[in-house]
Amino acid sequence: MAQSNDEGILIAQHAQGKSSIQCFLRPDKANRHGLITGATGTGKTITLQTLAEGFSNLGVPVFMADIKGDLTGISQKGELTDKLGKIIKERAFDEPAFQSFPVTLWDVFGDQGHPVRATVSDLGPLLLARMLNLNETQEGVLQLVFKIADDDGLLLLDMKDLRAMCQHVGDNAATYTTEYGNISAASIGAIQRGLMQVETQGGDQFFGEPMLNIADFMQTDGSGKGVVNILAADKLMNAPRLYATFLLWMLSELFESLPEVGDLDKPKLVFFFDEAHLLFNDAPKVLIERIELVVRLVRSKGVGVFFVTQNPLDIPDSVLAQLGNRVQHALRAFTPRDQKAVKAAAETMRANPGLDVAAAITELGVGEALVSLLDEKGRPALTERVFVIPPSSQIGPIAPAQRKELIDNSIVAGVYEKAVDRESAFEALKGRTQSRVAPSAQPNSTVSEPVARAPSVRGTPASVPEAPAAPERGMLDGLGDLLGGGTRRTRASAGEQLIKSAASSIGREVGRQIIRGVLGSMFGGSRR
Repeated sequence: MAQSNDEGILIAQHAQGKSSIQCFLRPDKANRHGLITGATGTGKTITLQTLAEGFSNLGVPVFMADIKGDLTGISQKGELTDKLGKIIKERAFDEPAFQSFPVTLWDVFGDQGHPVRATVSDLGPLLLARMLNLNETQEGVLQLVFKIADDDGLLLLDMKDLRAMCQHVGDNAATYTTEYGNISAASIGAIQRGLMQVETQGGDQFFGEPMLNIADFMQTDGSGKGVVNILAADKLMNAPRLYATFLLWMLSELFESLPEVGDLDKPKLVFFFDEAHLLFNDAPKVLIERIELVVRLVRSKGVGVFFVTQNPLDIPDSVLAQLGNRVQHALRAFTPRDQKAVKAAAETMRANPGLDVAAAITELGVGEALVSLLDEKGRPALTERVFVIPPSSQIGPIAPAQRKELIDNSIVAGVYEKAVDRESAFEALKGRTQSRVAPSAQPNSTVSEPVARAPSVRGTPASVPEAPAAPERGMLDGLGDLLGGGTRRTRASAGEQLIKSAASSIGREVGRQIIRGVLGSMFGGSRR
């Protein structure tokens, strides 16, 4: 039911006699980001679905994580139930024009959607250290492992590559000490234990190829509606560090891949970061600083980021200051911390002379919210107490048969389903071990010959044949075609996706140093 017109996306309203208060989210201000907060059961999911519908109607693709499994209903046409009819009558809403929206389903584990993968090298040591909960010393050793892999021309693609590389560095620590510094066996052991924990949680399925092409999130259907990308996150929430790391990696990829576009009439993509507190829990200061930098700069790439959490205190002040559009659902002030959260939420919203914001936050009912959105000049509007417009699509999850139909008919069907394991660090190190063992088995051999270090050429391991000559185009040259017109792409075959993934992995290795990805490259040189 979210209406889109010249004023923007109508997300909430409140009738007052013959007049009504209406809150419109301006598309040209959506890349100034936003915050949706409220206690469990107060209506945040409905707000998410309403916003996603509004953006889709404008032709803006959306990405959001489905924590509870009930956002998939946006793919089906809604219907007027008795409960919805009662709400519409009580709140003086217009009857919705029920419709469905194009949806692509994703799942890190590949069970409830298309698999999502990234290479170990692309994730980089900074995010991996965060995911593995490493201390500063252990993170330093992990960075050395990546550096040695770079210098030896070894590709780190999946989990077994990283495990083999850690074992190799640990076994040969003495040979690397003078060039790279001390490598503690205890730190190597801590990294290996962390990797084992990730594997037991199923996180190893996230690492590998074919790697996600972030442009596949930025699609429109034949009628011009933006595709809503839904990540099944109910199982992923069992590994909260993996969940937070995964979403931060995607946000980093968006920043790194997209060209500078400045302020647009509408964003190229809107990214909803649900359970945002997981991103900042126990995060080191350097990571928070870089998250702030990404959020601040990704605006110029045409991406809007909306953080969704229960308590506004979950978001650091430096990040909170970047979030211009606010939707505040009810908070319960049962504890001193709750009371502090209510006060903080009230103080961060623009005051309304006719409304006690702090008192209203504790009085809001389900589906009711305090809303302050940016106006045409980028200023926060007066905070209004309003009711969120109900969605025009189905409220609640879809059936397994409907999910299967969506997956089978998706534009990326068959592209990511089959994992590819090409020759990389694991195979190269295994080959070195076998070549070292062979001479020692000869009767006349008393001393093993030293293992020759691979040439220090990054991105081209000796064990991987040189790629065939390709046209002199950058690996991101095709993004302009995808993003410029916003039209539906033709489906890529699995073979084409593998070639793109392989080329991307090699290209990303060239010139890369200790810290990978945008979170490090912004401090140590951006990727070209």
